[in-house]
Amino acid sequence: MDLPTTPALEADIAARTDVYFKRTRAIVQRFGDARVTYAIFLRRPVVSAPRLMLDWLTTVAAERGTAIEVELMHKEGTWVGAGDPILYVTGSFAHLTDLETLLLQKLGAACVAAHNAYQMCLELPHVAFLAMEARHCAGAEMQELMAYAASVGSEAAKGEGARGFIGNANDATSHYYGANRGGGTMPHALIGYAGSTLRAAEMFHETFPDENLTVLTDYFGQEVTDGLAVCRRFPELAEAGRMAVRLDTHGGRFLEGLDPASSYAVIERHTPGAIRRYRSESELRDLVGTGVSAAAIWRMRDALDEAGFPRVRIVASSGFGVSKCRVMAEARAPIDVIGTGSFIPNSWGETYATADIVSYDGVPRVKVGREFLLRAKR
Repeated sequence: MDLPTTPALEADIAARTDVYFKRTRAIVQRFGDARVTYAIFLRRPVVSAPRLMLDWLTTVAAERGTAIEVELMHKEGTWVGAGDPILYVTGSFAHLTDLETLLLQKLGAACVAAHNAYQMCLELPHVAFLAMEARHCAGAEMQELMAYAASVGSEAAKGEGARGFIGNANDATSHYYGANRGGGTMPHALIGYAGSTLRAAEMFHETFPDENLTVLTDYFGQEVTDGLAVCRRFPELAEAGRMAVRLDTHGGRFLEGLDPASSYAVIERHTPGAIRRYRSESELRDLVGTGVSAAAIWRMRDALDEAGFPRVRIVASSGFGVSKCRVMAEARAPIDVIGTGSFIPNSWGETYATADIVSYDGVPRVKVGREFLLRAKR
């Protein structure tokens, strides 16, 4: 992440940190500095994603000419239990106290998002994921944090055999996935401009002939009809495995040709066990409901295969968080790629990282109730 020059950096810290930390700094500078150790943790299980926070801390320490020691208890990409310190930070109280607010901002949400991405990838280990979180982020810094987090969770899942995230949808954060640019083909807006799904596909292929073609098929509510029309228009791309249909059906309606009864029938035909166990309302919706359900994906796969396009891939999007990925896995939904930004935490309160000082000048001391943060004596 780009950082301002020294005057701007200090001004940014002063403007964005909580006032009580600035006042604490002034008091400590007046009455005498102390060497302190902070324990930094989250209250829920996460995957450790501290790099952006540590990079920022290193830059601030260098600008201030102070030494800050970091003891990373859980390296990047490893699982961390609730309340377990991710790291200990030791240094001058006067130099650390006004950094707490900003340090926590750069850690908590990233760790939760990394955990979400990790779980999503493990639920569907044979599916590739494309990160599409940018449009849901509150500005560039959040976009950076979320892209980094997804890459950390993905790498952790890849270590357990999952395909994980193969890229993302914009250039600025593509480097987290080992790429020079983002991926993607067309939004709904292009189809509206073209006037038909087929014409949008033709326009895209004419402009980018060397690119693989992924076609959104839900604009006119004719996912199967329009998807097959594009396949028939570009049989060479379909045969070469260079074509995909993307399902992004609105949650207010069923995919073309489906209704509740036929959705149940599709799942009963392909994975009967998935429908016979107890389901919550949200799980049932993901399985046989409106929008991009498991039944919808199976229906699209059946249509493509029956029409002679077995090599055309299916890209699914729309709300693919951990729970939806789990339902898709149980239904063995034939998804090739999932485009999602749903690793962004749903409950922001779960992302709040906490920092507590656990020693002052080498003397262990922490507020009552946080004794679990004290480091074990060696």
